[in-house]
Amino acid sequence: MKNHFNAYVVRKEEQGGVKAAIEQLKKEDLPNGDVTVQVQYSSVNYKDGLATLDKGGVVREYPMVPGIDLAGTVEESVSGRFAPGDRVISTGFEPGVSHYGGYSEYARLRSEWLVPLPPGLSEKEAMAIGTAGFTAALSVDALLQAGVTPEMGKVLVTGATGGVGSMAVAILAKLGFEVTASTGKKEQEEPLLRNLGASEVITREEADTPAKGAMGKQLWAGVVDPTGGPALAERLKQIQYGGAVAVSGLTGGTAFESTVLPFILRGIQLIGIDSVYCPMERRERLWKLLGGEWKPERALELGIREISLDQLPLTLETILQGGAVGRTVVNTISDLPSA
Repeated sequence: MKNHFNAYVVRKEEQGGVKAAIEQLKKEDLPNGDVTVQVQYSSVNYKDGLATLDKGGVVREYPMVPGIDLAGTVEESVSGRFAPGDRVISTGFEPGVSHYGGYSEYARLRSEWLVPLPPGLSEKEAMAIGTAGFTAALSVDALLQAGVTPEMGKVLVTGATGGVGSMAVAILAKLGFEVTASTGKKEQEEPLLRNLGASEVITREEADTPAKGAMGKQLWAGVVDPTGGPALAERLKQIQYGGAVAVSGLTGGTAFESTVLPFILRGIQLIGIDSVYCPMERRERLWKLLGGEWKPERALELGIREISLDQLPLTLETILQGGAVGRTVVNTISDLPSA
């Protein structure tokens, strides 16, 4: 392990506010943990952008190294689960929030936060999937467990050009579902969404058109919804009998107003998706699927951008402004000098 290494650090300033910059850290700067990982790749998520804001509501203590995702090789371990040389992934739990995360050449973590890198995925591919793709997989798995099948009809994916949405489109299409992609970036229909496997692309306004009355037409067998907000109430009115909605995000807002009617008249399910503290058994099962029969090859071939640590400020600003398309991975082996 290097004596000094590069990391993207957010610090609280004495005069108020926060400042983020690349710094050189030492091994002893890393927090406690039983596994030290040489990080090869991390990824960019909306939550990582919030971690760089003074009032982002994500970071619990400063200084902090953001990056809720990482993939790399175990360098040191006092854990019985992992040994030096093992290739691992970390998504969710505490990194990037209350424990130094993935925007660093090295990370020291708790072994219970780590998953073996599954066969069929490289570190870069795993981070192109990242928390966003894992959340998409959880959402698809929830629809399947709720009994939604391709034979039932169309599945709607909201926020389809974002990380969760684009991965969900690719996974659902691979599993044989007819996918309708909803987006505020209609210009991405041909270059991205159709190539990911969407059979239909509609605007956000079309997807969120209020239904007349307490119930609407039965349009969707299922919905993968990483946006939430008031429009969720309209989507619930449009679910087919026995269908389901998997909601995982709040970019559209946290509140919505609905009635019990869709639930008691059509027997639908509203399923909350949490990728942060998902149990390890389910986590490992889904990562194996993501490296195998669920591997979103189309998403991995399209819309994946690679950046270095010094490109993070602009990239994080873009995602906070809603300008992100597809997925961005961070090559943590920086070109900046290190000792």
